[in-house]
Amino acid sequence: MSMPRLHLEEEYRNPHRRGLKKGLYLIPSLFTAGNILMGFYAVMAAIRGFQFVIGSEANLARASTYFDNGAKAIGLAVLFDMLDGRIARMTKTTTEIGIQLDSMADVVSFGIAPAVLAYVWGYGSSLAEGSDLHGLAWALSFMYLMCGGFRLARFNVQASRPRLLAEGTTKVDKKYFVGLPIPVAGGLLAAIIHFTPWPLVGYSPERAQIYSLLLMALVGFLSILMVSTLRFSSLKAVGTRSRSMRTIILVVAFAMVIFLYSRHVLLLLAIAYILHGLFSRVIGLFHRRSERSEAKVEIKPASG
Repeated sequence: MSMPRLHLEEEYRNPHRRGLKKGLYLIPSLFTAGNILMGFYAVMAAIRGFQFVIGSEANLARASTYFDNGAKAIGLAVLFDMLDGRIARMTKTTTEIGIQLDSMADVVSFGIAPAVLAYVWGYGSSLAEGSDLHGLAWALSFMYLMCGGFRLARFNVQASRPRLLAEGTTKVDKKYFVGLPIPVAGGLLAAIIHFTPWPLVGYSPERAQIYSLLLMALVGFLSILMVSTLRFSSLKAVGTRSRSMRTIILVVAFAMVIFLYSRHVLLLLAIAYILHGLFSRVIGLFHRRSERSEAKVEIKPASG
């Protein structure tokens, strides 16, 4: 019996395996498509809510509902973004097209959607149009989008060229991200809006201006963090080492806590993640200084 005939018989006996393998490649892409859908929905909800920000209190209530739904959509996009990568790694179906599509989805869901949502919910309606502050707020929203796009582009370059890059960037450590991940930045803005979806224009003019300035400062700060060289944990090792029943119970309990108290828990999680990265950098600087001082003491020649 010739080799081609053996090969044909093997394919005849197991035709489902090739189809199953091809089907596995679709699963991460479906979650990526869900990510894009949530980002698109968030933008549409922001546009719809902006139509009701000026008017009666009933209109403001309708606007807050749209803004809250848009913020929830961004939260779901974060979940889809976490799952598509994990599923691709677990099933070994990671592809170059999938990586690029995931980055495009992140630009929509965590770049455009949060920038638009923060603008229409916050300073876009509470600051006088044509004023210097309003122009600065518009520019900050655009800067946030550009910094998020740069953050994603740098990540893709580092993933494809993990050796020495521009400015002496060393080999990529898969345990950490260089710069604040854009899903966390967009997630924090969405968590704030989900925590208090009432539009800022609905407050008194003085309070609305103060809140708008604080929001502008936050958007600028997040933009700087995304293009910085600070290291943030990738969390890729979470839940991969232990698959015991206790771990499953903890995951289910954590999901229930988020479902019941999402307004508080999601905001605390985003803030805690960012603060952890900042404090880790500060602690690392102090640790290096102490090591250098100890090294200088050790090499100091003894007096005769």
